[in-house]
Amino acid sequence: MIPLVGWHPHETWDWLTSSPLFGLTLTLAAYALGRWAHRRTGNPVLQPVLVAVVVIGGVLLLTDVSYDDYLRGGSFVGFWLGPATVALALPLHHEWHLVRRAAMPLLTGIVAGALVSICSAVLVTRVTGGSRLLQLTMAPKAATTPVSIALSDQVGGIPELTAVLTIVAGITGAVAGPWLLDLLRVRDPRARGLALGAASHGIGTSRALQESRVEGAFSALSMALSALATSVLVPVVLLVL
Repeated sequence: MIPLVGWHPHETWDWLTSSPLFGLTLTLAAYALGRWAHRRTGNPVLQPVLVAVVVIGGVLLLTDVSYDDYLRGGSFVGFWLGPATVALALPLHHEWHLVRRAAMPLLTGIVAGALVSICSAVLVTRVTGGSRLLQLTMAPKAATTPVSIALSDQVGGIPELTAVLTIVAGITGAVAGPWLLDLLRVRDPRARGLALGAASHGIGTSRALQESRVEGAFSALSMALSALATSVLVPVVLLVL
């Protein structure tokens, strides 16, 4: 056996964790583990994104790797969020004939959902003793993460906290949304997709696509229109409240 002269495990580990390969590999492996666990058990709590977040957070804590070091590789995965969002137009194109038939109920539901989300976030925070700053931070959570961050910054909230709240809302909706819709006996895939897209954004849309193409199409459209409605309504609602 040839001795590894001058080899220092600590230096090798430092090099590995500061390399983009670490964050990229960890992200893909954690998500693959989540998909495997979900398929194996069928447990809605084991949503792949939720499992990936928990696994990645646990590994970073146990290994004392900073988030900045992880993001050097994790950001490569984030780059594909844009193309993936654009690709959601494909199921929407296939189901466009259904979208046209439900145009008015869909638009009404989107506006009503955005209003309820914004008003409930502000009023519940106020009633429970939250500061004005926290109310401004909570208000935009109905939009997708990039939009909610921009809105939070615009109205004077804390964008970083808004991003966390939006992601938590997305994961919670993807996990509990289908179960709640089943409990309420909402069977129409159009209505289910509309609800998941408005409440759970991209994560909910990925869950809706697992159910059916129709549900995924309506969820994708709901996600986009909810972001637009929230962008318009947040400044108005905050001014009124």
